[in-house]
Amino acid sequence: MTQNAHHEAVRQAPSPGASAGHVGESASLDPARHRALAEIRRGDGDELGALAHLIAAHTLDAYAGSAPHASAANLCDVATGYFMKGDLAIAEYWYRLVLTLDPRVATACQNLAAVLASAGQVDEAAGYRERAYRIQRVFVEGNGTEQRRVLLLCAARTAGNVPFDALLSGADWCRIKYAIDYAADEEDDLLPPYDLVFNAIGDADIAAPLSGRLARFVSRCARPMLNPSALVARTQRHLSASLLNGLPDVQVAPCVQRDAAPASSAALSALLAAGGLDYPVLARPAATHGGDGLVLCENPAALEAWCSTQAGVSYLTAFRDYRSTDGFYRKYRIIFVDREPFPYHLAISPHWMVHYYSADMEQHAWKLEEERRFLGNPHAALGERAMHAIAAIGRQLDLDYGGIDFTLLPGGQVLIFEANATMLAHFERESGVLAHKNPYVQRIVDAFERMMTRRTPV
Repeated sequence: MTQNAHHEAVRQAPSPGASAGHVGESASLDPARHRALAEIRRGDGDELGALAHLIAAHTLDAYAGSAPHASAANLCDVATGYFMKGDLAIAEYWYRLVLTLDPRVATACQNLAAVLASAGQVDEAAGYRERAYRIQRVFVEGNGTEQRRVLLLCAARTAGNVPFDALLSGADWCRIKYAIDYAADEEDDLLPPYDLVFNAIGDADIAAPLSGRLARFVSRCARPMLNPSALVARTQRHLSASLLNGLPDVQVAPCVQRDAAPASSAALSALLAAGGLDYPVLARPAATHGGDGLVLCENPAALEAWCSTQAGVSYLTAFRDYRSTDGFYRKYRIIFVDREPFPYHLAISPHWMVHYYSADMEQHAWKLEEERRFLGNPHAALGERAMHAIAAIGRQLDLDYGGIDFTLLPGGQVLIFEANATMLAHFERESGVLAHKNPYVQRIVDAFERMMTRRTPV
């Protein structure tokens, strides 16, 4: 085979981004293949990719030779670097290779679970997550040059954590993730040193069963804590009305929490009446976001049928038709950092269940232009009345990091859909049509960094 033909064969071989996840193939375990891929990546100007393949080759050599100190740690660092950059397909490729060599690398299990969950592979993600936290409860992520260390309290058993990858992606902080729901109390005393604590268990329904465990941690913790669990607990959906409805120009739809299937139709009617609800009713399981499991029940028969399928806790909320005069539904998101509001996005949809990914924002220039106006000048887009209300909401929530999804009513009032700590803010592809959002995401990230710096003891 000529050199050019050899290069072409290597270039077409399974590799990160080309066939992510197929590293179980024999070629992917061949050190020579990785050295050849390193040469190709270097020729393409991808020095990071070349280094990754060279590390893979050295690691595979060590395992093949049964070296006494053979370890997949450096290869796992490669995967984690890609993971923190958001290159998830490449991260998955390397994490799977790590676990082929050493199935007990907990960091690889944990982050591979996150990658799979983001791709909708829920069952496989759950398996890797369980495996990770049985092995290990503390995960340290950093490049060794950080000046400050933040302890992230996380719930390992399910999704319920604040999405913090964009917020803490810089090189200034070392992230110490602590799966506190798997950890015994005595493990708190064995944690590595840290400067600041961020309670990332932002879903109040997930946090509720952990309240005693979190309280014991707080009672022994001498470091400052962001998003204390007692404040997160106030953000359960059925508590939002009592928390926020007293604020001027703020409305929250009545909501009740349902612990079990009502014993009868009369009992269900009594529950709704006690909460001030009438039909139609929005019904959703607790601890869900993004519209998962959310249904609109127009009448008692529909709601009773839905309730009969739900074994766990759920929420019933009065539905309000918030359609704008042009026939579209609008859902705005504001992120609060240290109680200060920052615009994040606007989604516009012909359907009442509005989500950015299903609203076809990218396909309509007028929608994106309206979002740009909101991001660039929310005071002009919403009006001073609404912005005063939003500022009051941030103060009342009193979270160090959180947010609201809401719409603007014709009279200038703010109708809240959701107010809690789990609000996602992430960067878009620089080459994509949503790249206009990135400067505003950067403002959120910068504000979060400044807050953490202020709260860190000197």
